[in-house]
Amino acid sequence: MITIIDYGSGNLRSVAKALEVAGGAVRVSGLPEDVKNAGHLVLPGVGAFADCRHNLDRSGLIPPLLDHIQAGKPFLGICVGMQLLFGEGHEFGVHPGLDLVSGKVVRFANDMPDPHDPNQKLKIPHMGWNRVRQTGVHPLWGGIPDETHFYFVHSYHGVADHPAHVAAWCDHGVRFTAAIARDNLFGTQFHPEKSQEAGLRLLKNFVAWRP
Repeated sequence: MITIIDYGSGNLRSVAKALEVAGGAVRVSGLPEDVKNAGHLVLPGVGAFADCRHNLDRSGLIPPLLDHIQAGKPFLGICVGMQLLFGEGHEFGVHPGLDLVSGKVVRFANDMPDPHDPNQKLKIPHMGWNRVRQTGVHPLWGGIPDETHFYFVHSYHGVADHPAHVAAWCDHGVRFTAAIARDNLFGTQFHPEKSQEAGLRLLKNFVAWRP
């Protein structure tokens, strides 16, 4: 059973539908016992880093989430759900993350020039399709060519302390982390549920993943 964590933040319906199309048996739940008993766990996220972390705390979902990861079971974080895996987020102050991947989440700089038009400022949020460059072999990249385009919507991005945790990167004025991986964890800054065939393939790989 794939459990999508419902903590009051996230595009739950779209993620659930995409995972079902990918062949998963899906449950959306905010109950700690369902999170604890999940075979695969998905943490989506839309909104501010601090609000998402507060909602997780308030719902009592962090202990079973950490237990799931400690047990070596597959975990996927999407967008802010990926960002929460970092040590801290710098959105409206500095706020603690889950510290499962060493690093921080920062905003794109407002004053960066657009690389395609130096007379214009870089557009923030980063929204739309962009090329994702894989850093190595991972089961979730199976059948997905390097430099495939995925769909992004975000103003903040993760900066990992250890390059080995970066599973893919992308360029939006600066090179930023597009995906992270560590043991049974995988996270995407892009939205696989909005990324058509490539996103569906990644979700199929997640459904089949047995770390």
